[in-house]
Amino acid sequence: MFPFKKWMRHTALVPKGLLRHYVLELLNEKPMSGAEIMDEIDKRTNGCWRPSPGSVYPLLAWLQDNGYIKEMPIEESGVKYYTLTEKGKKLLEEQRKVKEKLREEAKFLGPPFLEPLLFKIPFEKIAGIQKSMRRLMIAFFDLGSNLGKTFSEEAIKEVQKIIDETAEKIEEINKKLKSEEK
Repeated sequence: MFPFKKWMRHTALVPKGLLRHYVLELLNEKPMSGAEIMDEIDKRTNGCWRPSPGSVYPLLAWLQDNGYIKEMPIEESGVKYYTLTEKGKKLLEEQRKVKEKLREEAKFLGPPFLEPLLFKIPFEKIAGIQKSMRRLMIAFFDLGSNLGKTFSEEAIKEVQKIIDETAEKIEEINKKLKSEEK
C-alpha cells in the first residue's frame, strides 16, 4: 500500500498562503500559541498535515510585524499567545472572499482533507467524512500504482461507473440542500 499519510506530511502539497489563512482562521476563533496552532491543524486535517515550527513561528512573527496579530501578555507559563487585530480580521475577510470567488469561478474544490478550512461546519461533525475521503484518496493512489503495473480497461470502466454513480448521489444531496435553503 502507498504510504499516503507519510507522503502528505512531507511534500509541498499545501498551496502557498494556506498556512497563513489557517492561522488567521484559528486566531479568529480564540487566542492560541504557536504549538496550539500546529496541534489544531494536525487535528483538523486528521493527521495529514502538521506544519513545522519553522513554518509557523516565522509566519507568526511576520503577521505580528505587519499588525495582523498581536502578542497577548505572557502568562506565568511563559507561553506566548497571539490574537487577531482588527487589521488581521480585515485580511481574513479579504482572504475568505478571494477563496469563495475562486471556488465559484473555477469550481475549485481543494483536497478533501483541507475542507475544514471553511470553518462553517464544526470539525467534529465532518471527521467521518474526512476519514472516508482519505480512504478514497488512498484507494486512488493504490489503483494508479496497480494500473501502472497491470493495465486493465475493465478496471477503469468499473471505477468510472462507481465514481459517476457516487457523484450523482452527492449531486442529489446538494440539490436537496439547496432547495431546503430557499
